[in-house]
Amino acid sequence: MLPDFRVRQRDYLLEISRAITEELELPTVLKRILQAAVELTAGQAGLIALREGGRWRLRAYVGIPEQFISAFDPLLADIPDHDDPERFEIPEVSRRLSRIGGIASLGLLSGVGLPMVARQEVVGLIFILRGYGGQFSSNDRALLSSFAVQAAIAVHNAMLYQQVSAEKRRLDAVLEAYADGVLIIDSAGKITRFNRALSTISALPAANALGLNHDDVIRWAHREKGPDLNAAMADGWPLPGTTGPLYVEGDLLRHNGGIVPVGISYAAVFDREGRLVNIIADVHDMTKIREAEELKSTFVSVVSHELKTPVALIKGYAETLSREDASWDPATVRDSLAVIVDEADRLTELIESLLDASRLQSGDLKLNIADVALDVLAGQLVEKFKTQTDKHTLVADFAPDFPEIRGDEERLRQVLSNLLSNAIKYAPNGGEIRVSGRSTAAGVELRVSDQGAGIAAHDLPHVFERFYRAEGDLTRRVKGTGLGLFLTRAIVRAHGGEIQVESEPGKGAAFTITLPRYNGELAT
Repeated sequence: MLPDFRVRQRDYLLEISRAITEELELPTVLKRILQAAVELTAGQAGLIALREGGRWRLRAYVGIPEQFISAFDPLLADIPDHDDPERFEIPEVSRRLSRIGGIASLGLLSGVGLPMVARQEVVGLIFILRGYGGQFSSNDRALLSSFAVQAAIAVHNAMLYQQVSAEKRRLDAVLEAYADGVLIIDSAGKITRFNRALSTISALPAANALGLNHDDVIRWAHREKGPDLNAAMADGWPLPGTTGPLYVEGDLLRHNGGIVPVGISYAAVFDREGRLVNIIADVHDMTKIREAEELKSTFVSVVSHELKTPVALIKGYAETLSREDASWDPATVRDSLAVIVDEADRLTELIESLLDASRLQSGDLKLNIADVALDVLAGQLVEKFKTQTDKHTLVADFAPDFPEIRGDEERLRQVLSNLLSNAIKYAPNGGEIRVSGRSTAAGVELRVSDQGAGIAAHDLPHVFERFYRAEGDLTRRVKGTGLGLFLTRAIVRAHGGEIQVESEPGKGAAFTITLPRYNGELAT
């Protein structure tokens, strides 16, 4: 039979082996190893230090009160900072205990320390301390050496686990924060990863998507020409050793019933034997790109139409006046030149609007800030627009003590001019157009109302969008680019204000502008 201490030694080592295989949390494993080592070597205390970041750090201890732990710092500071087992020497603990303040009161009189070696590197140190003098026996050292080996294995395994866990957390964070949707499927087509962005795109929670087939999530309402994933795989894609991704674009059916345009790039991952492991799909929401394409198309259409008319009129009247076979009376010449001037002004206004839209796009709209009397400005514009219509009654309604504000007078003139011009154009049968203002606690409020055709409910949310024009006979008869209200809102917001519209078809429309009296963030 084995001697009793040999049985105990065997049992302790078996327990440590189980701890290493069952527990991957480093502090817990180190504590269990240290407790077993102290008990088996008849020690009173022990500690384990690991080499981290160029210095030795105490990571586990037993039998030592918390307030005395700092007293071991000088001992750790004397230990060489390298990981070569052949050159490693630990100073005798008993020889140094007398130099450590505060330890004597613990009654720790002797000790032994051994390096913990894993993969030919010193990863840590294990110390056992006793309350009586004398040297540790060769059997004690052999026993402690076994624990040091086990502890080194535990440290190595736990560090690998922590490294893998940290990498997984980092990868999880990257995938969740990634702006595009990420879909990872296994070789059987089952979804194993589904990030937050893809949940938003597909309107399907990630928890509901995991384990589904690819085709349960990626469903096409319309797809551009070319193979989808199933067709490509049926034709032999992906081939081991190839790096070319598969790209599919179209309108994806969302799980809430909507449709979203997407572009999906599929990339294959193989193992060393060339077997397919995963397919990673990057799902990009194409909504902004589609909107940009539609905007570009609208821009070309609007600009070509709106530019063509004044250019054609200018060219036509100029060619008529320059005919050598005709003699024009002064009145005809004046009328023709007036048309040319009006169309040139219209052309200039269109170009300025386009330039303003471009400045807004690039964030380069500048304001020249000064004191502005909006009641005076509104009165001037009302008088100006009275000369342009005999069907409407234009009224400016401001209190005598209406306050001045800080703003760009020319830009605010542009705002009121746009609103008054629209009121006249979209109320062809006449009626009252009223510009009113009132003072509020935060600033001022302007209101431009008419008694025209009004705006349909489905058009109201879009009237301030660039190039947007409502459908209808009246809109088609009225010339315009759809930039006026877009620029109006941009100018108002640049002043720190806001604009809203209220309307009921057949009863006119009312635009309300709120502006602060002073905004310290306005450019000067």
